[in-house]
Amino acid sequence: MSLFEFKNPKLLEEALTHSTYAIEHPSAFPGGNERLEFLGDAVLELITSLILMEYFPEDDEGTLTKYRAQLVNRKHLSMIAREIGLGDRLLLGWGEERTGGREKETILADALEALIGAMFLDRGLDETMKNLRSLLFRPLENLKKGKTELDAKSVLQEKVQTLYGKSPQYSLVRESGPAHNKVFITRVKIMGKVLGEGSGRSKKESQQRAAERALENILSNKPIRRR
Repeated sequence: MSLFEFKNPKLLEEALTHSTYAIEHPSAFPGGNERLEFLGDAVLELITSLILMEYFPEDDEGTLTKYRAQLVNRKHLSMIAREIGLGDRLLLGWGEERTGGREKETILADALEALIGAMFLDRGLDETMKNLRSLLFRPLENLKKGKTELDAKSVLQEKVQTLYGKSPQYSLVRESGPAHNKVFITRVKIMGKVLGEGSGRSKKESQQRAAERALENILSNKPIRRR
């Protein structure tokens, strides 16, 4: 069963209804998707914990807690939401629609949790766990390979290779500050077009931030620009 295929379509509709839409449409679900978000947050934490215990049978509670925090933080959840096109399906109020609510990190992350809560009610634990395994496969594999951060550069490499058949190119465009407290600015390009730009206290960190911004632009279908 696909992510958006429900035995009870009303659960999917509720999961996609933002509170601002519910306020403007009295016939909609009171409070929008907030109740399902509440449930989905707990289901996500439970399932992620179960999967991590399987992936890392030798690791202690502290390490597993750190891994779980990385997997379920808002930035990562919003990236998953963009990948599955969740923003395009949301029912938003006029104000949120006008101000780009479909791309807001908080709205996307909350909606994904609501979708997980709805899936749990519609399909049960086993089927929801199967869906989440698929969504979390790549970051879980990164953790398994010893990458203690969600590696945006690796994700971007895969995405750009798929879309353009090329590899992204990183260039240091500026550094500032004293030697003990430098700030680096990195730009990432594909075929001469800028995908994203990021800053950090090291060249590696600035590349990660640039990759994160590039992914946000690609997943939100923002045009890349020449520079």
